Amino acid sequence: MRKKHHHKKKVSPAKKWSAKLHLWLGLSVGIIVFIVSLSGTLYVFKDEIQNSLRKEAIYLKKEDIGKKPLSIHLLREKVTLELNEKYPVSAVEIPLDKTKAYQFEYYDKSKKGWNYFQQVHINKLVYVNQYTGQILAVYDEKYDVFNILKYIHWGLLLNSEWGPYTVGIPTVIFVIMLITGIILWWPKNKNARKGRFWFNWENVKNWKRKNYDLHNVLGFYASFIALLLSVTGLYFAYPYVKNTFTFALSGSWELPKEKERKSPDSLMAKNEAVFDLAAAQTEKLYTKSSSFRMTLNGKNKKGKELKNLPVTVYGMDGRYSERNILTFDKYSGKLLSNKPHHNLNTAEKYSNANYDIHTGSYFGIIGKVIWFIAGLTCTSLPVTGFLVWWGKRKKKGKKI
Repeated sequence: MRKKHHHKKKVSPAKKWSAKLHLWLGLSVGIIVFIVSLSGTLYVFKDEIQNSLRKEAIYLKKEDIGKKPLSIHLLREKVTLELNEKYPVSAVEIPLDKTKAYQFEYYDKSKKGWNYFQQVHINKLVYVNQYTGQILAVYDEKYDVFNILKYIHWGLLLNSEWGPYTVGIPTVIFVIMLITGIILWWPKNKNARKGRFWFNWENVKNWKRKNYDLHNVLGFYASFIALLLSVTGLYFAYPYVKNTFTFALSGSWELPKEKERKSPDSLMAKNEAVFDLAAAQTEKLYTKSSSFRMTLNGKNKKGKELKNLPVTVYGMDGRYSERNILTFDKYSGKLLSNKPHHNLNTAEKYSNANYDIHTGSYFGIIGKVIWFIAGLTCTSLPVTGFLVWWGKRKKKGKKI
């Protein structure tokens, strides 16, 4: 029997449409939101975990530290001969802390293949004692759990050309869900507001009500960071999002392009000491930096031939936001340009910082903890949301 005098609560059109959008969009992309959120959350403390696990490879023993490192050319040859890979050593990262080992990198990738494993031919990191030439450890980054998590998060391990769209489109939908979720959460008056900020389970035994509160309350607190995470993620996925940010911050639709630098020295034969000359000048210019990365095979990560020798200097460990770019003649090692971080425009600085903001490292360890908690909450939202819908669906069949 139905109750005769049953008055339905009036629902505003905004909340009515928000509820429909929130439900159907959630059901359509919930599983992808779950996978992307979980993989991103597990990736947050990658640096801390890897630095702990690789401590013996990263830090040199006191007795193994010499007065002067061997030449980069010689170290590269030692690595090449010992590993005997079909691909050349692509880069080296040199820490300014003399107690830390050099990191030589093998990286080669093609556009062919429908998944990450087919596209990446090689991605290895080799830790080398720069004073003795001894190889301390070799890590196959291609199959490293954190690298796999990164590419699941980035494009579900699909082809890097179109894989990001399989995550990018659901991320746009997730942004709409976050906005509609805030609209649905928003209380009508002060009395209703009291129960929206925290759990009131004193007399509640029904799991459906508890699940609803988890979705409602935790979703509200996480929504603002989730919006930031989503937008910074879309910055990577879609050029027009990046261009919009660039225009808003600098008045130009594109970041300044690096001018091609030419030097009379480029007509000379290649000097084997070119890398050491560039490294010595970099250390003098940026003595307080953390490390610098130098390309060794004359190509960038996309496989394009480089006309000069670029060196990227990182200001802090585990951070990419403070970057200084030096350009050297690839034959003589002559310094052609120096672009320090403080001379960049606002759009360029943001471009460098976007990755750190997305991962939480920009805000230090506290930021990472907050991002981790927000990530766990985002991972739970598709689950609690589905259970809310399932509970209501089962209840519709029952008549009072």
